[in-house]
Amino acid sequence: MQNSLAKCLMFFLVLLVVSLQLNNSHASELGEYHYGYIDRETTYKEDFYHVLGIYAISWPVYYLSQPAEFRDNGSFDKYEDNLFKIVFDNDEPFWNWIVHPYSGTQLYLYYRANGYARIEAFKMTFISSTLFEFFVEIYTEPASAQDIYQTPILGSLGGLVFEKASMSLLNSDYRALRIMGHILNPATLLWFYNGKTLMTPVVNQDLSSFGYQFTWQF
Repeated sequence: MQNSLAKCLMFFLVLLVVSLQLNNSHASELGEYHYGYIDRETTYKEDFYHVLGIYAISWPVYYLSQPAEFRDNGSFDKYEDNLFKIVFDNDEPFWNWIVHPYSGTQLYLYYRANGYARIEAFKMTFISSTLFEFFVEIYTEPASAQDIYQTPILGSLGGLVFEKASMSLLNSDYRALRIMGHILNPATLLWFYNGKTLMTPVVNQDLSSFGYQFTWQF
């Protein structure tokens, strides 16, 4: 299972580096990017579509991360038997203390990238991770009592740490640090991220003044 997850992560990192190269080449032509977050009011309709989208993508991600488990131990008969059943699982610490909290961290950063304030991002992370436990993972095993709270709570705490660290790295003058920032927080490379500000140098024709023009991407 860990080998399959490692292959998925490696594929994702390759896509990340390619996207980063395209972003950097575009930025060098126009100016410099400044990264941050712009909180905004969200609607119930947005909430619904985000939760639905995350739920839909959870199925292929679950299969790709554990294909053998999915094929050998999964079935819709088991799905029906496990519906609304909660157990304390005996999964390896790697899954309970690393994979699930990390998934919660990236969920939190996904919602932050879409303009959700921190407390709202936590709420949405809780909803999305709970739906995964009760309506996706039960294809192979009952919902895990530990994961129900560890994924959103530890994930959001990790997300807050990743958020602060990635913003510091992304606004660094060093390319290697900016790459690390995107690896920590890959949602900053996606089209819905709303906190990227393009700073374009502006100089008067007579060279009497100099400044920056700021352009926000929404």
